[in-house]
Amino acid sequence: MILFPAIDLMDGKAVRLLRGDYEKKTVFSNDPLSVARDFVSCGATHVHLVDLDGAKDGTTPNADVVKSIAKKTPLFCEIGGGIRSLDTAETYFSAGVDRVILGTAAVTDPTFLETAVREYGERIAVGADVKDGEIAIRGWLEKSGVKLDGFMKRMTELGVGCVIVTDVSKDGAMKGTNRDLYRELVKQYRVPITASGGVSSLDDVTALREIGLYGAIIGRAYYDGAIDLKRACEVAK
Repeated sequence: MILFPAIDLMDGKAVRLLRGDYEKKTVFSNDPLSVARDFVSCGATHVHLVDLDGAKDGTTPNADVVKSIAKKTPLFCEIGGGIRSLDTAETYFSAGVDRVILGTAAVTDPTFLETAVREYGERIAVGADVKDGEIAIRGWLEKSGVKLDGFMKRMTELGVGCVIVTDVSKDGAMKGTNRDLYRELVKQYRVPITASGGVSSLDDVTALREIGLYGAIIGRAYYDGAIDLKRACEVAK
């Protein structure tokens, strides 16, 4: 299983938001590149980037930071946050990013999703933020009416590179991840699945690896010191 330590970007800095609230942010570093290099020193091979500014307005204000991480570290870079056009996807690919993640647009604009997958194949991943069995959109504020089962079937048929499944109720709660959900998803669908939300201990990492997931994202647990990233990378393997 691949471990994806995460960096959330805002105003060129590495931050974390409290329950997704833009008004309640904690700045962890003014130099996200140094954070990414710390990941490398711990044995990480991949990084999960989120442009929080871009998520609000569909622009790429942190593109220079993303480029520096992509070009100056050996990490496989994936990024999400406001990617609503092929031009934006191409901006990131040109910057050296390996994979882009479509969120709300994957639900609200199926034609765009199909075009992106046709153009870039497995370099397109999709985020599925799950709330009460439905896909939540627009920063988890709205339910889409799209059921998780139907969404996963469609992503499998399209051939997306990966589906990043977040149990919204677990994200940032530091109470463990939804192992039952991921176990069922791995049984039912052929598409590679990355777990996101609530990965808060080495036991979580071990359990997700044994379930057979493609990947797992670690966010708050790394920044709070709850997980030793070097040890987690070893456990994930």
